[in-house]
Amino acid sequence: MAQIPNLDNSPLNLKALREQSQKDLVKILKDIRGKKCLVIEPKLGGSLSLIIQTSLLKEYGIELRHLSAEPVQTDCTKVVYLVPSQRDLMKSISSHLHDDISKGLQREYYIYFVPRREIQCERILEEEKVHHLITIGEYPLYVVPVDEDILSFELDLAYKQCQVDGDTGSLWHIAKAIHKLESTFGVIPNVRAKGKASVLVSDILDRMHTEEPMNSSDMALSEINTLILIDREVDMVTPMCSQLTYEGLLDEFLRINNGSVELDSSIMGVQQEGKKMKVPLNSSDKLFKEIRDLNFEVVVQVLRQKATSMKQDYTEMTTTNQTVSELKDFVKKLNSLPEMTRHINLAQHLSTFTSKPSFLAKLDMEHTIIETSSYDICFDYIEEMIHKQEPLVNVLRLLILFSVTNSGLPKKHFDYLRRELLHSYGFEHMATLNNLEKAGLLKKQESKSNWLTVKRALQLVVEDTDTANPNDIAYVFSGYAPLSIRLVQHAVRSGWRAMEEILKLLPGPHTETKRLGFASSPSFATLQGASNGLDKIADGRRSLVLVVFVGGVTFAEIAALRFLSAQEGMAYDLIIGTTKMVNGHSLVETFLETIG
Repeated sequence: MAQIPNLDNSPLNLKALREQSQKDLVKILKDIRGKKCLVIEPKLGGSLSLIIQTSLLKEYGIELRHLSAEPVQTDCTKVVYLVPSQRDLMKSISSHLHDDISKGLQREYYIYFVPRREIQCERILEEEKVHHLITIGEYPLYVVPVDEDILSFELDLAYKQCQVDGDTGSLWHIAKAIHKLESTFGVIPNVRAKGKASVLVSDILDRMHTEEPMNSSDMALSEINTLILIDREVDMVTPMCSQLTYEGLLDEFLRINNGSVELDSSIMGVQQEGKKMKVPLNSSDKLFKEIRDLNFEVVVQVLRQKATSMKQDYTEMTTTNQTVSELKDFVKKLNSLPEMTRHINLAQHLSTFTSKPSFLAKLDMEHTIIETSSYDICFDYIEEMIHKQEPLVNVLRLLILFSVTNSGLPKKHFDYLRRELLHSYGFEHMATLNNLEKAGLLKKQESKSNWLTVKRALQLVVEDTDTANPNDIAYVFSGYAPLSIRLVQHAVRSGWRAMEEILKLLPGPHTETKRLGFASSPSFATLQGASNGLDKIADGRRSLVLVVFVGGVTFAEIAALRFLSAQEGMAYDLIIGTTKMVNGHSLVETFLETIG
């Protein structure tokens, strides 16, 4: 099965976007004549695996290597580095060149920065006295289609950089990515933003429009009706909770990376001792597309039903005479057997984690924290985790959830838990705790928490959630409706104005902009009313809303958005843009830093 997702069913022509990125890369490589060695930074290599197949690169006579501290071993006289604009990587590349020079190797060097060159990087190359030996260019990869409705800007550290380092470079990148989308699909007439970073992205986007105005024909044909920008900072409760959809749990326990998971081949029923295998997870797999967003409890039932029905068909095949068309139907069903086997193996493996008493206890605790029903029980539970020295990330994840819902901890408790953490895990973690405090994720309580008010006003806790036949997005966390997606739900239904008071209780400013020159565009407020015919674009497709998460989004939130989009009376399709796919663990890890 292809690693590269099939984008045929996308509500937006993402295939054209991907093909353009392929063409850009192939042109760079073709313009450098002869045999060459392409050295790719490993993380960027992961992103590229969603754009172009390595077999295609090899057809152009290219040797592939991953960038590391070790010198590049190749017989090629041309070495092409494809790297993100990161200063630390320049040192490695410079040392490669120094090594080649000391060995008397004659080579031509090229560096292509992704998505654009930066002066600080070139300055390091000058300091290292190698700049004059290198031809420098850019590969403008700003957006990577991860699946038919997900676009990633591949900015792993955006949230931490904005919140802790005060570095807003990633916000320019996000605005540029959206601007590039607009040059393909038309200017987006309505923009809603919530959160400091989101409002900044909206401002930068406006500035780009002034500096590089689009022609009037672009404005008339906008395929995307509305852009909703939401800061991760606005809702840090959701990613700290354990996701309970099938895809969400796969990410929690096995880490989905660039649309696939890597695990021991024995789990997938392949007997190769100690060998790892990659299992692609995207909508090209029809069964996965059907079950990815279901609550995991339901997935097990669905797989059981499918297996039972296949068994019955097989029994009928062997005991009765079948017509040719019945045989044909049966063979067709057999074609889906590899997918069935794959997901039965994965679900079985996940069950070993989800059935553990420790996992169930953690879920209980998350719900207790969200309901803010018992402060002392939660405090004691976290204290005990620290004393048992449970993995630090697990502790911090729950502690952030506790701190955010309580708007910080009373000084006495804050100082005590901080001290206990440093005693249990080592004083080198002081830097991590400082980062979390700077980001406002673990702090002293300075004012009364308004979580209770927000929770009630937005109905974030839904009793008796039916996970099998859900009627609310709360099914993705078995009873908790993700705050971020409730905001989207309201933004789509009636705009920010109707929920002004609630928005003021959440972090950061909010804005609502109508781009000039769109008098003919359907007003967003009327989008819901399907009866007025504004929910369709001229060619019969539904209107489109692009929801961008600045700082990352979880698979459970995406499942909730897809659920919303599929509801009756919903007048538009949703496309998701994100700095990166995240979960509680990967988010907390970006803040980890040890002293010395």
